[in-house]
Amino acid sequence: MAVYEVSKELVLSPSLPSKPPIVAVIYCAVLEDEIEAFSKGLPHVRRMEKLPQGLHNEPDKLRRELQTLVDRIEAESPEIEAIVVGYGLCSRGTEGVHTNRAQFVVPRAHDCITLLLGSKERYAKYAKEHPGTYWYSPGWNRHHIAPGQQRYEVLRAQYVEKYGEEDADFLMEEEQRWFSTYDRATFVDLKVLPTEVDEAYTKGCADWLGWNYDRQEGDPGLLKRLLSGVWPEDEFLVLKPGQSLRMAVDQQVIEAAHAS
Repeated sequence: MAVYEVSKELVLSPSLPSKPPIVAVIYCAVLEDEIEAFSKGLPHVRRMEKLPQGLHNEPDKLRRELQTLVDRIEAESPEIEAIVVGYGLCSRGTEGVHTNRAQFVVPRAHDCITLLLGSKERYAKYAKEHPGTYWYSPGWNRHHIAPGQQRYEVLRAQYVEKYGEEDADFLMEEEQRWFSTYDRATFVDLKVLPTEVDEAYTKGCADWLGWNYDRQEGDPGLLKRLLSGVWPEDEFLVLKPGQSLRMAVDQQVIEAAHAS
């Protein structure tokens, strides 16, 4: 029976290879602390590349940036056997991305919140029970200005400078109308670093917006398995060279497709 090291845990399985493939990791800056923490001590993780937060707001741009980086890794690092990504479907911005030589591994996740919660099932259950949730995390709080008083003041000042007071007020009314579709600020983290400040910030945003506040303890298992080389089919889509992914209509979230 093979003994297979996963981060600091041992997984025993007769079907696992004697060692994991050599891996490159591409991840969103929102997951920077978690990816860096969980990849320490994993000698098969040979290359790590970070992309800026917010690319999911422009899915075509995310697709281009991700494909460019995949191509560069394959060209520059011939030893890489698998490219794994700290992304999910992410507004369908990962659809169509493919490798030419290495395996391409994508978590079955709608977005990074699934990676923080630990499973697509937990994410789906929470979203069903609380459909008006806006998620906060240490990475989200650091890399963008989340809904709350700070966002309101910064955005209004930018609008005033660009368009004047009257138009700024109109634009802020539109912004607040968008926020009316939410009623809950939920903070989730994996306790990689102290998070008291981030949690207090999220609570302050909820109070200012008049939203409910909740805290969910994260589960690092999914991220650790992504980095470890252990990729169960129900949690990860492992694509062959030339295959890409597309949104699935079932609970699997994503499925294989031929790259266009």
